[in-house]
Amino acid sequence: MIADGKIIGWFQGGSELGPRALGARSILADPRTRDSADALNHRIKHRELFRPFAPAVLADHASTWFDLDIPSPFMLLAPPVRPDHADKIAGVVHIDGTARVQTVDPAPAPAYGALIEHFHQLTGVPVVLNTSFNDREPIVETPAHALATLQASDLDAACIGPYLVERS
Repeated sequence: MIADGKIIGWFQGGSELGPRALGARSILADPRTRDSADALNHRIKHRELFRPFAPAVLADHASTWFDLDIPSPFMLLAPPVRPDHADKIAGVVHIDGTARVQTVDPAPAPAYGALIEHFHQLTGVPVVLNTSFNDREPIVETPAHALATLQASDLDAACIGPYLVERS
């Protein structure tokens, strides 16, 4: 669905601790075009267009796509995007050519890692656009809140544990 341009709510396991969406309470989209980021902003996040979204990259591919030689699992670093890959992930590249990267190790996050790996197999890009699962309110904390956010926003679907709920 993400490879087809859909914007998906992702609610898996326990909530993250801290200020970032790290793959348990996320909205995920295709990072390959700026149009995807613009649609996410216009349809769901309703925030200033200059505020960039984050790339979540499989840890094994991070140094190929970003000037990054250490893990960044908490989105605390904003390394340069490698110039030969910047146009392939335009939806997550900041105006200065950097990106606030999350490296994803599939061992502690198997479902999130598998999702990114599947996107990689479909597109050749081991990166997804990631932002917090909310729309003008705190990050979702319960399945009921995730469903309410799906209903109230313009998300295409929500993946809640093993369930996929699509907009009818």
